[in-house]
Amino acid sequence: MADIHASARPRTNAARICTIIGFVFAALAIFILPPLLGLVGLALGIVGAVLGDKPLGWYAAAASVAGAVIGMILSYVILTN
Repeated sequence: MADIHASARPRTNAARICTIIGFVFAALAIFILPPLLGLVGLALGIVGAVLGDKPLGWYAAAASVAGAVIGMILSYVILTN
């Protein structure tokens, strides 16, 4: 018999979809509305991780924060020159 913890959730299609959309928002946050899209990507990454897509969901959340920060820095550099 398999030794599966009761708290472990199997990955669902919804989890993978949330994670993929989180990565898309992370990329878009670099160019368009960094705070808003970064926050949405962060939420989607966390939802994906909680639904069972553990490593990639957390990576999507971190990428969204990084994309938002890079987008804000890029916006600052462009608007101040």
